[in-house]
Amino acid sequence: MIKFRASALSEIMTDAKEKNEALSKGAKTALEKMAKEFVYGYNELISGKYMDKGIIVEDESIALYNSVFFTDYRKNTERKTNNWVTGECDIFTGSKIIDIKSSWSIATFPATQESAAKQAKEAGYDWQGRAYMMLWDVDCFEVAFCMVNTPDELIKYEQPELHYVDHIPESLRVTTVTFERDRELEEKIKFKVEAARKYLNDLVRAINEQHDVLEAA
Repeated sequence: MIKFRASALSEIMTDAKEKNEALSKGAKTALEKMAKEFVYGYNELISGKYMDKGIIVEDESIALYNSVFFTDYRKNTERKTNNWVTGECDIFTGSKIIDIKSSWSIATFPATQESAAKQAKEAGYDWQGRAYMMLWDVDCFEVAFCMVNTPDELIKYEQPELHYVDHIPESLRVTTVTFERDRELEEKIKFKVEAARKYLNDLVRAINEQHDVLEAA
């Protein structure tokens, strides 16, 4: 029984335009990709400069957060799973989840909480956090956008001043936004996951059956 990754949960959470449909067209498209990966036995790795930076500078961003907020948090390495979702959060404080997002450049860094909230929702981080709150049974999820230097090998031909930020006060390089736990939205997650599982199973069955027919012919 498939469990949906917290980081990819937003792909199935959008509402369908048709009232009698459980899944949106975007969700179905994402599930079609998953079905193909399952049947053909591959996993397409998504990469790019934004993701590469996030991986490379994660420890630096956590250190920046700790410096700004006088904390001593460490990277979480525990993965949790329930009947619907699975995930490995960045930081578990004991009472809340913190997810560290390393901005690509000063140009993409959200300088206000309003812009941070907008960016978080557009990226689906809110649904990611709701999955974490379910898994760790806490009532608060915080997204921390952090701006640290971009590794030289990733900058290439972009403006260096957008990427070298050590001269900027640390407090200006962390913007946080908080989401509170919502049990009704957790029920929505369960509903969407159940619908997605059925749709995914139907797709896998259809791919196999259709190709069996072609082979028999």
